[in-house]
Amino acid sequence: MNIEARKISFIEEFLKLQNEDIINSLEELLKKRKAESIEEKIEPMSIEALNERIDKSMEDSKNGRVIQAEGLKAIINKWD
Repeated sequence: MNIEARKISFIEEFLKLQNEDIINSLEELLKKRKAESIEEKIEPMSIEALNERIDKSMEDSKNGRVIQAEGLKAIINKWD
């Protein structure tokens, strides 16, 4: 059975569930595994890359290429 067929089968079984404890457990497991998967992909930044990013950020700040937190919040609120 390929991955797509397995997902469909899982969804069908999930939709039949009536036990809220099982649903809660599956939700928790999904959140945990997704977080673990993301963490596995994260690689630490080198000191050189960090320093380059700091230098660029400082230059952006000096040249007015920044946005205040309130302005950013307003932009994000428009995404909904």
